[in-house]
Amino acid sequence: MRILAITCLILISSGLFAQTGYKIGFKVQGLKDTTAYLGFFLQERTYIKDTAKVNSKGEFLFEGRTPLAEGVYFLVLNNARLFDFIVSANQRFSLETSTEDFIKNMVVKGDEDNKLFFENMLFVASLQKEADPFVKIVQDSTLSEDQKKAAREGLNKINTKANTYNNQIISQHPKTLTTRLLKMNTPVHVPDPPKKANGNIDSTFQFRYYRQHYFDNFDLGDEAMLRTPKVFYAEKVKDYLDRLFVQHPDTITKAINSLAAIAKRNQETYKYLVWNCVVNYQNPTIMGLDVVYVNLVDKYFTSGEMDYWLDKKTIQNMKEYADKLRRATIGTAAPNLVMQDQNLQPKALYDLKNKYTIVYFFKPSCGHCREETPKLVTFYNANKKRFNLEVFAVSTDTAMQEMKDFIKEMKTPWITVNGPRSYLKTHFMNLYYAETTPTVYITDDKKKIIARRLDVEQIEGFLANYEKMAAQKKKPL
Repeated sequence: MRILAITCLILISSGLFAQTGYKIGFKVQGLKDTTAYLGFFLQERTYIKDTAKVNSKGEFLFEGRTPLAEGVYFLVLNNARLFDFIVSANQRFSLETSTEDFIKNMVVKGDEDNKLFFENMLFVASLQKEADPFVKIVQDSTLSEDQKKAAREGLNKINTKANTYNNQIISQHPKTLTTRLLKMNTPVHVPDPPKKANGNIDSTFQFRYYRQHYFDNFDLGDEAMLRTPKVFYAEKVKDYLDRLFVQHPDTITKAINSLAAIAKRNQETYKYLVWNCVVNYQNPTIMGLDVVYVNLVDKYFTSGEMDYWLDKKTIQNMKEYADKLRRATIGTAAPNLVMQDQNLQPKALYDLKNKYTIVYFFKPSCGHCREETPKLVTFYNANKKRFNLEVFAVSTDTAMQEMKDFIKEMKTPWITVNGPRSYLKTHFMNLYYAETTPTVYITDDKKKIIARRLDVEQIEGFLANYEKMAAQKKKPL
């Protein structure tokens, strides 16, 4: 009896083991004696996961002991993507079709999720065919709006039909991957704003509601959302951060931390969200937001939080770059600089009492500096009195004669000092981030940094806008 019990246990265990992994069979009429590939999407790229030999009947099988990550996959033959399908919780099913029309002739066996997926593709194709005549009319620039009215109404009816169909699938099959894919394209419904106690409408309600519920239809902790034909995940996060928050480093950092806490449910989504944000804010288009990069590196990488997937060398490189960026950030006091000028006399940044000071790091032999410096001279001569500004130029090269020649050639009318000939113990490169030249910093009358790493052409516009905003703040409410 004991032997029988052990035998039964082995059989049961074997049966359980047999159900792990994936086993996806195909039969495609029109294919024979070739090799097929199983591909998948992972954000911006596509990859090959498995290969299979196609027999004379068009039959082939992808099989493995480790389950596939959920998401949208595709079949590849001769470097061509034939059609997409999905892999969700059930990974043991078969797909039969023909080369005449892969989608129209698709027969799914053993997986309700893929049945829904292909039915949806056919439904969308039928709606597209129905909408095409209306779209042509709407896009015809020779027609008047009255002539387009019926076409617009027709398109609205089609959209209503599509929404009804999607809502039906979502309500009847809530746990399927097909539903999750449909939901991520479903806009958030924002209710009408309520009235305050005084009878006035709450004008900020709808914005606050939309921001709070932005990800209601998109699960940041669902790894399948990383594996779609379109880069939805990255686009959703970027849109959320760019449009719905004040573009200030502390505000953006706080918002990213909130998103990361949701994504942390899954190691892949956690890794991707944090890494994607780090990349986006490494060299941001909005000045000052590189501090977000510094904050993220400190919290997630130097802390050891991301050690589970990223190597130590890369993390060290990130830390070193973050340490450079954190030097002389916007909103902090500019480090004082005391260096020799062309007459070997000490000149200090803090001796300048103008409303604005432009700290201009340059190298006499730098080609770009030779292009930008004449522009700065022109701006300076035209706007010195207008903005009450001065320039404190720092040559990053040790050669004093080259600096003198540069001053003479460029006819620079401001203070120029030789950076390496400093009276300070700390090298200026450890006080400011100026590894590339020219590099521009701007300070106010209290020597607080208000801008950094601007192009020379951007200085006038920046100062004009800064003055305008400062004037608005002084106006009584």
